[in-house]
Amino acid sequence: MNFAWYVLWFVVAVGLLVTIHEFGHFWVARRLGFKVLRFSVGFGKPLWMHVGAAPDRTEYVIAAIPLGGYVKMLDEREGPVDAQEAHRSFTRKAPWQRIVVLLAGPAANIVFAIVVLWAMLAVSGVTEVRPLVGDVRPDSIAAHAGLRTGDEITAINGKPVAGESDVVFGLIDAMSGSGDARLDLKRDNVGAATADLFVNSAQERRRLTEPTQLFWNGLGFRFWQPPSPAILGRVEPSGAAGRAGLRSGDLIVSIDGQPIEAFRDIPAKIAGRPGESTAIAFRRDGIDKTLRLTIDSVEEDGKRIGRLGVTEAGNVELPPSMLRHTNLSVPGALKAAVRKAWDMTLLQGRLFARMLTGQVSLKNLNGPLSIAQYAGESAHAGVESFLGFLVLISLSLGFLNLLPIPILDGGQILFQAIEWLKGSPLSDRAQVFGQQVGIALLLLLMGVALFNDLARQFG
Repeated sequence: MNFAWYVLWFVVAVGLLVTIHEFGHFWVARRLGFKVLRFSVGFGKPLWMHVGAAPDRTEYVIAAIPLGGYVKMLDEREGPVDAQEAHRSFTRKAPWQRIVVLLAGPAANIVFAIVVLWAMLAVSGVTEVRPLVGDVRPDSIAAHAGLRTGDEITAINGKPVAGESDVVFGLIDAMSGSGDARLDLKRDNVGAATADLFVNSAQERRRLTEPTQLFWNGLGFRFWQPPSPAILGRVEPSGAAGRAGLRSGDLIVSIDGQPIEAFRDIPAKIAGRPGESTAIAFRRDGIDKTLRLTIDSVEEDGKRIGRLGVTEAGNVELPPSMLRHTNLSVPGALKAAVRKAWDMTLLQGRLFARMLTGQVSLKNLNGPLSIAQYAGESAHAGVESFLGFLVLISLSLGFLNLLPIPILDGGQILFQAIEWLKGSPLSDRAQVFGQQVGIALLLLLMGVALFNDLARQFG
């Protein structure tokens, strides 16, 4: 997949979700009698414009920069307003009406996510992958807790889990909080068992919240998967494999003459040899070839390990015994969709709060480069995967816009609530100061997110 593919689906996703968000503001504002001057998807120079019917003659715009949008209403703070239309101005409406309009944007994103989830669950049902423990790293937290290969995780801290995704979210929640995760297990030939994964160090708990650090590199176990062929997926151009000429789709046959049976054999043979030279035999288009490369040396957990800069190709098909499928009725699918959206939003809130207090790594903030990559990869994986991506981003957009940062909907809601309680608007000076603080906070978050993007791409 190339950069243009990522950009295309990023624009599709952002354009759709921003349109839904702004339509929420627009629709409620019109119903409450506000005069809407412009409904714009994107910022900057209009690429397309349509003027609606009288008397409002609302401008509908698609603008050049597809990274947001806005609904512009009649507002006395922005210029003179005709006396006959003053009652339709944003500033003349009751504070509760303004709050409802401001809430409508985030609410539209959340409702959209629930509707999409509802449709997906009603059509396809729920398929969960059994949370079966695969490899357990010796001398790891998991090994010391007594976790064994073949254990099936049934609950975390007393909360039942249905599949692998529940385990991921449960462990992230536990490690970013108290650092204690009590796993209830189903163990062959034994029945019920438990394993208590406990991390005392706050610094280590924060490290576990970094991307890719929770399981094998942190707690020391991974989910069971059937062996996958040693076919290369993504090959980093700047990595050892990319520099040597290996490509996506190459089948690794052997390393220094030792046969490679599955993809997981590659890191096992490379990790302990940072900086060394190695001969790799591979098959491309049915032709066997051999090349020699120098293994990259990277630091991880204070140690130097070897890396090639490759990922495995595609997903491995799981046997039917690993899957649990449940068909849902239309009402049952709606109930499940609401519950899942609620759980995901609550988890977002907890993790964001913990990020502010230093319990969760800032490396989890994703910028436009990462989001574009996820959009392109999910679109390439199929309709269901892309819809799942839209659900996640739509819930995130709804949640983030409710944060009490003055430049966001949540901050504006806070201003209106203060005016409602106080009986008069905040001073212009206070509002301008709040806007400046909000812009500074957003620029800081965007700067961290962009740094993370660049670090992932070039680090």
